[in-house]
Amino acid sequence: MAFHLRSVSLPSKRFSNQAEVEAELQSLEASISSPSATIESTCDGLRRLGDVYSHIEEIIHFPSNQVCSIQQRKELDAEMESSLELMDLCNAMQESFADLKTTIQDLLVALRRGDDASTQAKVHTYTRLVKKAQKQFKKTSKKATSGECKLVKLMLKARLAAACLLELALCLVSKEVAMPKRSLVSKAFQKRSMVVCKEEQLQALECIMGDLEHGAELVFRRMIQSRVALLNILSS
Repeated sequence: MAFHLRSVSLPSKRFSNQAEVEAELQSLEASISSPSATIESTCDGLRRLGDVYSHIEEIIHFPSNQVCSIQQRKELDAEMESSLELMDLCNAMQESFADLKTTIQDLLVALRRGDDASTQAKVHTYTRLVKKAQKQFKKTSKKATSGECKLVKLMLKARLAAACLLELALCLVSKEVAMPKRSLVSKAFQKRSMVVCKEEQLQALECIMGDLEHGAELVFRRMIQSRVALLNILSS
C-alpha cells in the first residue's frame, strides 16, 4: 500500500441540484466497490460525502420540502431513526481512528528506542482497537426505508454510502494489522536494519489515521446539521 502525508484540505464541492447529488452518490458507490480502493481514496470519499450531506441540508430547506404529508412524515421519522445508529457508529469510528493514531505514535516511540517487547505490545493494542471497531458494524442497521418520498430516498443513499465507506476504511486499516508477516505494523520490529524505512511508513500511516478521524468527524457533524434541519421541519 502506498502512503502519503496529509494532503491540503480541498474546498467543498457545490451541487446545483438534487440530480447532481445523486450522481455524486453513485460515483461514491462505484469508488467504494472498486477493487483498487485505498485508504487515501476512502479519506477522499468521506470528504465528498460530507459535501453531499451539506447539500442535503440545503435541499431540506427547499420550499417543496417545507410541508410534508402524513405519509412523508412517517417515512422521514423512520429514516431518522435508522440514521441514529449510523451517527453513533460514525462517532465511535472517529474515536477509534484517534485511538489508533495515538497507538501508532506510541509504536513509533518504542521502535526508535529499540524496545521490541514494548513494540510488540503496542501492536497487540493496535489489533485490539481494530477488532473493537469492527464489532461496531454488527450493531449498525443498513436496512432500507420504504416509501416514495424523494428526500427520504436521498438520505437513505447517503446513509448507506456512509456505512459502506466507514466499513471499507476499517477493512483497509485492518490489513495493516491482522495479516501475519505481511502487515506494516507486524513488520515494524522484525528487521532492525529497516527501522528508518518503517518509521517513515508508520508516520505516513499516522497521518492517514488523522485523515480518517477528520473524515469521520466531518460526516458526523454534517449529519447532525441535516438532522437538525429536518427536525425543524417535522416540528413545524
